[in-house]
Amino acid sequence: MDLDKIALKWALKNAVEHDGKAMVGPVIAKMLGERPELKMDIGSLRRAAEAAIEKVNSMSLEEQRALLREVAPELLETKRVEEKRLPPLPGAELGKVVTRLPPEPSGYMHIGHAMSGLLNYLYARMYEGKVWLRFEDTDPRKARLEYYDSFRKGYKWLGIEWDHEKNNSDDIDLFYKYAERLIRAGKAYVCACPTERIRRLRAFGGECEHRGQGVDENLRLWNEMLAGSFGEGEAVLRLVGDMRHANTTMRDPALFRIIEHSHPLTGNRYRVWPLYDFAVSIEDYLCGVTHVLRTSEFALRDELQNYIRSLLGMEHHPIYIEYSRFEFKGTPVSKRRLRAILEAGLARSWDDPRFPTIEGVRRRGILPEAIREFTITQTGFSYAKREYDWSLLFAINRKMLDPVARRLFFTPNPVKLLVDDAPEISVEAPYHPSNKDLGSRILKAGGEFYISGVDAERMRPGEVYRLKYLLNFSVLEVHDDLIRAEFLGRGPIKNIQIIQWVPADEYLEVEVLVPNVLYFNGEINPESLRIMKGFGERAVETVKLDEVVQFERFGFCRRDSSSELKFIFAHD
Repeated sequence: MDLDKIALKWALKNAVEHDGKAMVGPVIAKMLGERPELKMDIGSLRRAAEAAIEKVNSMSLEEQRALLREVAPELLETKRVEEKRLPPLPGAELGKVVTRLPPEPSGYMHIGHAMSGLLNYLYARMYEGKVWLRFEDTDPRKARLEYYDSFRKGYKWLGIEWDHEKNNSDDIDLFYKYAERLIRAGKAYVCACPTERIRRLRAFGGECEHRGQGVDENLRLWNEMLAGSFGEGEAVLRLVGDMRHANTTMRDPALFRIIEHSHPLTGNRYRVWPLYDFAVSIEDYLCGVTHVLRTSEFALRDELQNYIRSLLGMEHHPIYIEYSRFEFKGTPVSKRRLRAILEAGLARSWDDPRFPTIEGVRRRGILPEAIREFTITQTGFSYAKREYDWSLLFAINRKMLDPVARRLFFTPNPVKLLVDDAPEISVEAPYHPSNKDLGSRILKAGGEFYISGVDAERMRPGEVYRLKYLLNFSVLEVHDDLIRAEFLGRGPIKNIQIIQWVPADEYLEVEVLVPNVLYFNGEINPESLRIMKGFGERAVETVKLDEVVQFERFGFCRRDSSSELKFIFAHD
């Protein structure tokens, strides 16, 4: 295989794994892993990699997958290493498992959706089964096209590939037929009680007068609901359950309600919409779902959904595996609370890097592979409430970034450093201490520098420091805006503090957005978002949009703008 073909193969593989964008360092590393002798001609290797990446990154993700399937189909095979670390799935049979990704498109996808989606996807693949992407979109007031797209893009970014896709709103006419079947069987009735009265009667187990209506009357009222004789809130179709049941979801729950609002997919075609339990019961049966993995807030609904299916002659019920919600300290995943923050003007958009939305997490510089590993290693099937600390996810992300992220100099809140008698120096500095494939850059300096304000603050006359890769100096004078020092030579000195720097005559203005948790001790954290301004070395302008680099002694940061040197801090 020639060099260009090797480069193309690994560029495609890297792009498919990273939302369609390949990067030079990882591609070169894979090429050398396959053909170590290519180290003898690193220049040709890099040129081939860069040419392949330019070609691949101009393609759509679908085109990349198709070409990779053509040139190296073995690289598209799902790895099972991670999946083996998952505990066995109860009642699972190889080749027969069917799970579903059931987002409600009422807001943007967040990390809780991601983790739950990963569990459903990884278990299906672990048992060589199938996955449905099924939008639970039967509340037209909440559904928006942008929310559908958020979930599709989010799942793809995580590496989740589904086998089938549908919307619950596709099946409204079918839902109507099943509703009529329940009415004819005497198992559903039209109730015109006000919402508050229904809620009050259900609370103490009381029946209303509509429960005793005959089948013909209920069919007439149901058809009037469909025809528009009732307004919104004036009638609902309820299930005949058990008003004394210990499980309150079984106390004659509503199955359909009237919503006079246009739907993003069906427009104004329908005005009577099924509620969650009715729609999901039928859809899980129609899709052949064998296992439902979901958060424990739905646990009381298992019995109701099985009951609805049984009344309709659907004897197959999925196996339910439920666990506590995925919550993170200081960061609400509730769409209601996040929307309130937006409406209060405390954040501009759903992709705010403080938000747990997938858009926010991606902007923060968190890798999809890190979320996947975190989900597998940190989650368990437990009802016990647990709040995860972001530091656990950051630790995994750091482990993945550290070998491949370029390291650059950035001096926040810069202070000038004058080093007397320092010579003009030009030095080649590697972008990474051990990953030579990331290359290097040339740093040039004389006796004037900018250093971090934090470093300048703690300096005292007589102390000795080293500018990394460059020279040693002894502090002579300390002022608020200036440090004067004396040149002590270029050779390394043991037990000396090493700091980053930028030349005073060659620097770039850099801005870093530093997000933190939204809430602290139950109150909005006033320090949840800070802007750090400083100077970066010239090589910072080579950082591409979305590339994550490590600003030395500061942290990992992702470039957030293609036109300005604006970054978002991920973690240290």
